[in-house]
Amino acid sequence: MRATATFTVTGFTPAALQPEPAVPTGTPVGVATMEKHFEGEAVGRSATLFTAAFDQSTGVGTYVAMESFEGSLGGREGAFNFAHSATTSGVDRTAEFFTIVPSSGTGELAGITGAGGMAVDADGTHRMWFDYELG
Repeated sequence: MRATATFTVTGFTPAALQPEPAVPTGTPVGVATMEKHFEGEAVGRSATLFTAAFDQSTGVGTYVAMESFEGSLGGREGAFNFAHSATTSGVDRTAEFFTIVPSSGTGELAGITGAGGMAVDADGTHRMWFDYELG
């Protein structure tokens, strides 16, 4: 099954957490928490742990995110975790990874497995899709 949605980031809070030992690199590493709200065939919210090595001035970097989603997916209520990452050169997305965490589903989403993806439209709209099975 596939569920598609758009989402907005409603909260982004940088964390004071720094990698130890400190290793100076050409791109700074940061950690933040995020809240997102979803509309479409996935309706709800997520809490995200977000890490990135990213250069704000050039828009170049890589992120890794772990999200806990709560709401409905294809009309089924529950919660589950998913992880995703990508690299950007400032104008594209490459090396993308997206997976639903096995055994993380609750409620009507218990047993969810699968993958998905994310895209950002030219106008800044963020789109996400879940290709999933329930079992």
